[in-house]
Amino acid sequence: MKKAILALADGTVFEGVSFGAEGVVAGEVVFNTSMTGYQEILTDPSYKGQMVTMTYPLIGNYGVNMEDIESGHPWAEGFIVKECCEYPSNWRSCGSLDSYLKSYGIVGIQGIDTRALTKHIRDKGAQQGIISTTKLDAKDLCQRAAALPSMVGQDLAKEVSCKLTYKWREKTWDLEKGYTDAEHVTLKVVAYDFGIKRNIVRILASMGCDVTVVPAFTTWQEVMAMEPDGVLLSNGPGDPEPVTYAVEAIKGLIGKVPIFGICLGHQLLGIALGGKTYKLKFGHHGGNQPVMDLTTRKVEITAQNHGFAVDMDTVPDTIELTHVNLNDKTVEGIRHKELPIFSVQYHPEASPGPRDSSYLFERFVAMMEIEKLKVHG
Repeated sequence: MKKAILALADGTVFEGVSFGAEGVVAGEVVFNTSMTGYQEILTDPSYKGQMVTMTYPLIGNYGVNMEDIESGHPWAEGFIVKECCEYPSNWRSCGSLDSYLKSYGIVGIQGIDTRALTKHIRDKGAQQGIISTTKLDAKDLCQRAAALPSMVGQDLAKEVSCKLTYKWREKTWDLEKGYTDAEHVTLKVVAYDFGIKRNIVRILASMGCDVTVVPAFTTWQEVMAMEPDGVLLSNGPGDPEPVTYAVEAIKGLIGKVPIFGICLGHQLLGIALGGKTYKLKFGHHGGNQPVMDLTTRKVEITAQNHGFAVDMDTVPDTIELTHVNLNDKTVEGIRHKELPIFSVQYHPEASPGPRDSSYLFERFVAMMEIEKLKVHG
């Protein structure tokens, strides 16, 4: 087994062995607390620019398949695990995690103390790092990691967004039928692709929505020309503040159509409404984050993947806090007091993760139906 090194910007070094592709890759090192769902995590465009550490010690035991994917290919810059399973076993498996990473050129490192790495990130904060399987000069790699730009100020949405507008009809996966297309659609939804996950549009299609996915640079005039019943602002990677083109588009849509924001879409909406965002110390990544819905006082366990948050102290009085993270009290959801607009910081579509928050899609559909009745009677 070939030696590999993970070098962090603060000079910390972890030695392990290579799996997946070989080479040298860089990115912000974060940790994810999900026990399963590694294929959905790897293919989540929100991980563009990041290298993911899985806290669960054994990864890859059920292999990979062509159904549990959230985009066309993996976006994570690198993958860090305690142990990668060499002999997966699952009736849906069509290959190993190792071969999957090799086929997409994703560099991985295993055999390191991921518990120690996670504690280090939690204490010192997420930081830039380098995984190398070819150049093993630890001091040089740390210096190169220290010279890498921070995630702050990086517009990565433009790098993961689709280039052309397209229709989406595929519904959520069924045990007997697999993926099938929606037959009867009644509501027109335009979904901005800032790094959209497929399960978001699958759920909308399953709920009778005719979904049109548009690139991140689409103007509000172009969207309104499509005569949508609602607009969805998707998840995505990087810092929301440099994504000024999206903020301007959202400002133009406010008051004209119901809006539902998720993750990066929530942050962009917060900025468009007059607020500001800030970088979290190590972010929230995983499938077990407790969130309280302040409108019902119910607690839901949520899937999350973000490194920035909306500063509630900066938003105007017309905006109401609806959800809060019970671990650190950060903002997890907001809504407009007068307009049909709301957003959440976490991932109600899960994939992977619990389905506690799927009611938010029902809330969005109900909002669109109400507004449609107001217009058409």
